[in-house]
Amino acid sequence: MRLLIDVGNTVVKGALWQPEGILPSDLSNLPWQAIDEVIYACVGRSSLLEGILQQAAEHQVAIYEAKVTQQLAGVQCGYPIFKNLGIDRWLAIIASYTLWPKQSCIIVDAGTATTIDVLNASGEHLGGWILPGLDLMARSLTEHTQRVFDDQHIPFATALGCNTPNGLKNGALVATIGAIEQAKQHLVDDKLKIVCAGGYGKLLADALPASVFDSQLVFKGLNEWRNLTLKQ
Repeated sequence: MRLLIDVGNTVVKGALWQPEGILPSDLSNLPWQAIDEVIYACVGRSSLLEGILQQAAEHQVAIYEAKVTQQLAGVQCGYPIFKNLGIDRWLAIIASYTLWPKQSCIIVDAGTATTIDVLNASGEHLGGWILPGLDLMARSLTEHTQRVFDDQHIPFATALGCNTPNGLKNGALVATIGAIEQAKQHLVDDKLKIVCAGGYGKLLADALPASVFDSQLVFKGLNEWRNLTLKQ
């Protein structure tokens, strides 16, 4: 059994991988006797992660940190200085390449920030964009203007706003959708797949044709990263 850990900007998430699939895990109550490996990705500092790694060492469990490389099993990183690409983005790219081989993908991870990455059918990562996440985009306006205000009870939608909170939130959503649509211009494959993950991934997937939502995309990428590095 593998323990997979994703340390994001605001949340630390864990999952257990076994042949039957990936299951969410309570990081405060781990079955160490059944865990063979810990594979983790980290974009921020976490005292929780440090404690888990210490426990793993005490149980003599092997630990592997996922890293970005220029290439991995047919996937080419689009950053000349590949270490500057966020590991979470790289893992989402690897997962998409594995799940939809030989198919162009636009990969969207909508959390604190929204990242959009473009992967062609040959496995070349062409690059991507980093946008403020939907909440951050809306909050930046309410904090830096005098008359724009929000209503936490109003959801994001694509309709034209007829009041200030709707205009604010819907504007953030359609701006994000517009960026995803613009990403299509960098691909020639008409049958491309849009892969959405993150806290607002389902919302975006529901608003976009030819799209899927995968809440476990980064975990799948972590698992595949380990599988592919074993083959090298």
